Order: sequence, then C-alpha cells, then structure tokens
Amino acid sequence: MAGITIEMAEAQLALWMEADAQVAKNQQWSYQGRTYTKADAGEIRANIEFWDKQCKRLARGGPRVRGAVAL
Repeated sequence: MAGITIEMAEAQLALWMEADAQVAKNQQWSYQGRTYTKADAGEIRANIEFWDKQCKRLARGGPRVRGAVAL
C-alpha cells in the first residue's frame, strides 16, 4: 500500500462508517458512482474492516515482520 497515508486511510474508514450508518437506517449511500443499500451490508462491513486494519497498521508505523531470519 505504498503512498497511502494515515490521513487517507482514516478518511476512507470514515466514508465506510458513514455508509454503514446510512444503510442501517434503511437509507441509500452513494460513493464513486455506485449506490449501496442494505443488500450491500457485507461489502460495507468488509471495507470497514479493511480500512480499520490499514489505519492500525499505519498508526504503528507499517507492517510487522514476524519470524524473519537474517541470512
């Protein structure tokens, strides 16, 4: 995800959180030429989870490396 800042990730998370709030009230939400409804709740939730992980990753300084072996 080169080039994505924490601010950009937080803005995307906020957009998807708004989508979730709108469809929870039986309203539609439009973004980038597409309209989302309750039928799209799974996709909205997946985007919230994705952007939440990105925000957390960027907030801690980037990806974690586990089990790396120096050669």
